[in-house]
Amino acid sequence: MQSQGLTAGIVASAAVNVEEAAAMPQVSDADVETTGTAQLDTFGYANLGLANVEGNINIREAASTDASMVGKLPENAGCEILGTEGDWTHISSGEVEGYVLSEYLLTGDAAITKANEVARYTATVNTDSLRVRLEPNTTSEILATMPEGEELEIVSETDGWVQVNIDGEYGYVSGDYVTCATTLADAMTMSEARYGQGVSDVRVDLVNYATQFVGNPYVWGGTSLTNGADCSGFVLSIFAKYGYSLPHSSRAQANYGTRVSTSELMPGDLIFYGSGKSISHVAIYIGGGQIVHASTERTGIIISSAFNRSPICCTRLLD
Repeated sequence: MQSQGLTAGIVASAAVNVEEAAAMPQVSDADVETTGTAQLDTFGYANLGLANVEGNINIREAASTDASMVGKLPENAGCEILGTEGDWTHISSGEVEGYVLSEYLLTGDAAITKANEVARYTATVNTDSLRVRLEPNTTSEILATMPEGEELEIVSETDGWVQVNIDGEYGYVSGDYVTCATTLADAMTMSEARYGQGVSDVRVDLVNYATQFVGNPYVWGGTSLTNGADCSGFVLSIFAKYGYSLPHSSRAQANYGTRVSTSELMPGDLIFYGSGKSISHVAIYIGGGQIVHASTERTGIIISSAFNRSPICCTRLLD
């Protein structure tokens, strides 16, 4: 569901960056690719580079610190090395192409060895819409519904079912409707936020502020936007900047502000998720059907679809 044509993207700055010397389609209820000697083929790169940093590498439009930033390459993310220019390496990763400082990349055998250690085993949805169930059977309660192309963290596999981790909750999907593979993270784009009329400056500012921390770590019980936060800690710290004092609990946070429907959502509103009526996760709506949230220890703070599973409720704190 879109919110009055609003769209939002990731801001062009991050708190922890390393750079220069510093109606639902038809719903359905796996092939496994493992690493081996042909690592570059497995990870999808002909000339693999791997981000060797704590945080993110800034990706520039040109080989200069004065050039515009076009993306961020997170720690241990992979990229295709296209060439070099002085101290810079020309790369392509995900939807981003640009230049990074060569000193922060692993290449050759070192990149392949490290990639073996950090690669993720994931399941990608290969049908229009896929139900995630609480138990590995078709009569179990539905935890979430995932769109085609969604990448899920695999926990285990058993009897044709794949157990996956969704924002810290565990569910099962049928192995017939996902493609399992060993993958590396890739670069994040830095799209400028664009909003429709009627959105206050404070909403724009809050979304821009929140999305600059994309790529930073998830830490259970944490409230640090740079060193690690969990879902409610992330929301708590974002809203503290704007004068709101919130408790460190997604359930408790749901009692603050005014309830709104999904059709009324505006950037800066909060969306709460969980099982049944029990709230266990909170995210900030940024417009365009997307949220920013501290998701899991594997993904950290990310932007994702707001409606790949049904919200329990939505609230509005900002006037």
